[in-house]
Amino acid sequence: MEEEQNRGRFDVVILGASGFTGKYVLREALKFLNTTSSPLKSIAIAGRSPQKLSQALEWASRPNPPLSLPILPADTADPSSLRALCSRTRLLLNCVGPFRLHGEPVVAACAAAGCDYLDISGEPEFMERVEAEHHDRAMESGALVVSACGFDSVPAELGVMFNSRQWVEPAAPNRVEAYVALESEKRIVGNFATYESAVLGVANAHKLQQLRRSRPRKPRPQIPGPPPSKGETIENQKKIGLWAVKLPSADSIVVRRTLSILTENSHGLPGLNESSEMAEKREAFWSTVKPAHFGVKIGTKSLLAILRIIMVGVFIGLLGSTSFGRCLLLKFPEIFSLGWFRKKGPSEEEVESASFKMWFVGHGFSDASIAAQGNTKPDMEIVTRVMGPEVGYLTTPIILIQCALILLTQRNNLPKGGVYPPGIIFGPTDLQERLQQNGISFDVISKRNISS
Repeated sequence: MEEEQNRGRFDVVILGASGFTGKYVLREALKFLNTTSSPLKSIAIAGRSPQKLSQALEWASRPNPPLSLPILPADTADPSSLRALCSRTRLLLNCVGPFRLHGEPVVAACAAAGCDYLDISGEPEFMERVEAEHHDRAMESGALVVSACGFDSVPAELGVMFNSRQWVEPAAPNRVEAYVALESEKRIVGNFATYESAVLGVANAHKLQQLRRSRPRKPRPQIPGPPPSKGETIENQKKIGLWAVKLPSADSIVVRRTLSILTENSHGLPGLNESSEMAEKREAFWSTVKPAHFGVKIGTKSLLAILRIIMVGVFIGLLGSTSFGRCLLLKFPEIFSLGWFRKKGPSEEEVESASFKMWFVGHGFSDASIAAQGNTKPDMEIVTRVMGPEVGYLTTPIILIQCALILLTQRNNLPKGGVYPPGIIFGPTDLQERLQQNGISFDVISKRNISS
């Protein structure tokens, strides 16, 4: 009977495969289609324009002739097309952003159909609204819905866990600061959808606050020692050779959501039909993850570049709050982002020449009991690093496809359904090892005692 139900169903459908990021996701997925030991035996691509999807398939197949993949009609503004899509696949990969404009109907269709869903969103309001409105339905139907399965926010989630696990008891972290450094031999050019999401995020900041006020307070983890002070606006982090300024990214919000779920479920989330061996492995993994305060900063080697970042932030902050200002920001991205974003995106050469380093500087206590003795300063520092290729078009597809492969091979070990951040779902799996095999490295840089 199950075989009959699955006939005509695809392992994966990539929605928005003709977009800037979508075509790179398709290219990455094709590497694992029908290869030895890969669970990925069938892919379909979906979107509004069959012609653009055909062109994307041709591009993604190079230097080989284009594969013959099914092309399915789908429009995020047409719920019936999304329902039809969900009925034909085990897993839907959503690459259509900005997600606040196009994402919610896709999640709704997946939650109703019991179809698993992954996306590459880095938009806090979208993620939190989807959790508020679709978690219960997804739990009932068995749809596992996981956002932020790209550079936002898997390097942050796995990076914090990797740093946290270096604190061997009785040691315990108090805070971990992530410093993101984007590097390139050419010029760094960002994804226009990321820029558009930032502009719309400023415009709708009040909606996110309203949403949070309307929901029950999430439990907060117990972290040894006092909360960290805000610190300086511009920081010179000499040990890693960077100037840095706070980055208003989704990463810290997503990490906090994972830590909050972990506070209520100290052994993580049980799998749909996991073996006792897997349950033991999951519990052992989470027992080594220690919560910490977490923040993200963007770093560069020069103070001048930091001032440039601040200027772009000021432009978006001031102009993003009015409709006329948003119109200017979105019409002339290259001007207001000082060259960092442009509508046509980066060239293939610019993508290939770019990379990132994400440093995690952890401060904490050599013995957690010290922290209970009042306002004690941390006496220990552990620095780790996650490193990989260009963030939007190379690292993001690598992460999304590895998450998809885990979901296809290890579905019984993952929760039945619901809306979750990636860390709580993929933390205890072999995602870190898979990323390391695909060009994203995790390293311990230093461990040292510091004078209090």
